[in-house]
Amino acid sequence: MKILEERILKDGAVRPGNVLKVDCFLNHQMDISLFQEMGKEWKRLFEGVNINKILTIEASGIGIASIVSTYFGNVPVVFAKKSESLNVDGEVYRTKVESFTKKRVYDVFVSKKYLSPDDHILIIDDFLANGAALNGLIDLVTSAGATVEGIGIAIEKGFQPGGDLIRSKGVHLESLAIVDKLDAETGEIAFRH
Repeated sequence: MKILEERILKDGAVRPGNVLKVDCFLNHQMDISLFQEMGKEWKRLFEGVNINKILTIEASGIGIASIVSTYFGNVPVVFAKKSESLNVDGEVYRTKVESFTKKRVYDVFVSKKYLSPDDHILIIDDFLANGAALNGLIDLVTSAGATVEGIGIAIEKGFQPGGDLIRSKGVHLESLAIVDKLDAETGEIAFRH
């Protein structure tokens, strides 16, 4: 998606350790106009696919998923939580997810009230690196007996194994920008076309 690639080049910053910092428009401060364009593109890419719910993981995917929902008929957005709270009641589906940027393993969960075998899920997230978050979300969907109809990723790090891993499972994965190279010394960002 050209508009996203241009924004990454304009406002993104490469940090050591293959970190692409895009928090000024994607995952700290959010550019809603950009999210709307992303939602339109995912709607086009998943045209004709039966989707009745969007699933993401807290926290960075929530804003994107919420805007994307409007392009799929305002279907509910469910997000996997990373921490227990008093307002989660009843049984949950639970899995473990390792964060690439935080180098930490999270116990993530979704209330069983919000995922069921009748659900046709579109998973939305901001980044795909090693695939740990997506594998965790797929595990939650599978535990519920629901169907993963597709996955939409804003930025995929094509030089890391996550994309290949998820695609090898036969899942319809659409990344709007695939970065093939990050160079922290020069600041270079190269995209796959």
